[in-house]
Amino acid sequence: MAEPLPGLLPVPIPGPTPGTPPPDSLAEIAAACLANPGLAAKAEIALVGEVLGDTDWEGGPGDDGAVVGNGIIACGEALFPPFVAADPHGAGFAAVLTNVNDVAAMGGVPLGIVDTVVASEAVARKALAGMREAAELLDVPIVGGHLTMHDGEPAISAFAVGASAAPLSVTRAAPGQTLVVAAALDGRMREDFPFFPAFEARGRRCAGDVRLLGALAEAGTVVAAKDISMAGLVGSLAMLLEPGRLGVTVDVSAVPAPAGVPLTRWFTCFPSFGFLLCVPPGREAECLAAFADRDLAAAAVGILDDTGILALARDGERVEVLDLTTTAITGLPR
Repeated sequence: MAEPLPGLLPVPIPGPTPGTPPPDSLAEIAAACLANPGLAAKAEIALVGEVLGDTDWEGGPGDDGAVVGNGIIACGEALFPPFVAADPHGAGFAAVLTNVNDVAAMGGVPLGIVDTVVASEAVARKALAGMREAAELLDVPIVGGHLTMHDGEPAISAFAVGASAAPLSVTRAAPGQTLVVAAALDGRMREDFPFFPAFEARGRRCAGDVRLLGALAEAGTVVAAKDISMAGLVGSLAMLLEPGRLGVTVDVSAVPAPAGVPLTRWFTCFPSFGFLLCVPPGREAECLAAFADRDLAAAAVGILDDTGILALARDGERVEVLDLTTTAITGLPR
């Protein structure tokens, strides 16, 4: 298991005494978020800054993709090799899904996917079939790639190109903006992996779902965004706040969540459609209505501030989880 990040605020976990909070108490939610290996793994990204130096790398770093030229978005994902070996079809599907979500988080529309597969023929067939299924569901073509037949440990990567009339960036997040959490709550959590696959229930609606963020960006309804990744809701939120050392107190009771899923799991999973949005004051109703029109859940859960403290609150109780003035999540230079 990855080591905890330095500088994390201590979060006490209640013991088994009379009056112990329920399993989804704020302290337990916060502790689960901090123990999430997906959050700790983000610290490894600092290596990129150490090697490439203090540069914005075409409109970054810190965003889910890079803006190249006139609104062209480029991004890429490498799938965890044990995941590829255990579920090559699922890994192929995820390779496309994660890239499309990254383009959406940049306020863009996906134009095409390029993939690389290094695997045996049997694994490659399953992985490519997963990619084809996701590409059809999300209405994005696979336009090229590379295949190497190999009987050793498999590897899958995929890359996306998108376009945006008004690219989103975490550098535009600012105090006073409203934090909105939007998610598809259809479906159920996987038991073997922290993944909530809403696409199984939403079907062909998924293609329009991911294109909604581009429309909101172009309208100015949203100015910055992050997709909720393997770092979970809190970890992904920390990545959104990190470049500006911003803070926010999240109203846990307002966060859209699927019925029957403990918040300790929901706050630490990767939802197939889940986004964190920064909305200018006065545009909240417009933003929420756009998701409601598509039968997607969305809610305002907090106001960004300049404290650098990411906290969770509910019913008058508040727990500070991360101090971004002292804690590096990715360690990327600003």
